[in-house]
Amino acid sequence: MKNYKAKLNPITTFIFDFDGVLSDGMILLTEEGHYLRRTNVKDGYALQLAVKKGYRIAIISGAKAEGMYKRLFGLNIQDIYLGVPDKLEVYEELKAKYQLSDAEIVYMGDDIPDFAVMRKAGVAACPADAATEIKEIADYISDKKGGEGCARDIIEQTLKLHKKWMDKDSLTW
Repeated sequence: MKNYKAKLNPITTFIFDFDGVLSDGMILLTEEGHYLRRTNVKDGYALQLAVKKGYRIAIISGAKAEGMYKRLFGLNIQDIYLGVPDKLEVYEELKAKYQLSDAEIVYMGDDIPDFAVMRKAGVAACPADAATEIKEIADYISDKKGGEGCARDIIEQTLKLHKKWMDKDSLTW
C-alpha cells in the first residue's frame, strides 16, 4: 500500500464533513433555538486558496443551517450539500458530475456517517479527535482536532506537494 503522501499526487478534489471537521463539533443552542458552530479561520483561508488554485472543494454534511451555507459560500465553495442522510450517494453524484476517480479525492470525516465514503476515497483523512472506527480506516490522521485546522493541514500538505503553496496567489485573500 502506498503511503498517504504518495496518494496525494493525483488529488484534484477535497470533500469535507462539516461538524467535527470544519467545526469543533460543539453546538451552542440559543434561546431562539438557533445552533451556533465554531469554525477556524485557518481552515477558511486554506479552503478559499484551494478553490483559487483550481481544486474542487465540496462539503457533505448531515447537518443543515443557514450559517453553515453562508460561511462556505463566502469561501467560494460551490458544491455544498447540507442535510444529507446518505453521504455515499452524494459522493457518487459528485464523481459522476465531474468525471472523477476515487484516486483524485481526499475525503475528511470524523464519525460513523463518514465511514462508507472514506472507504472509497483515494485518501481518507480525519481529525485527531475522530471516532475510533474512523481513525482505524484513515490513511492520514491530522494532529489537529476538528475545527482547529485539520482541513488546512491536509490542504496545505497537498498544495505543498503540488508546488502551489506560498506563491503570489497565497499572499492575498
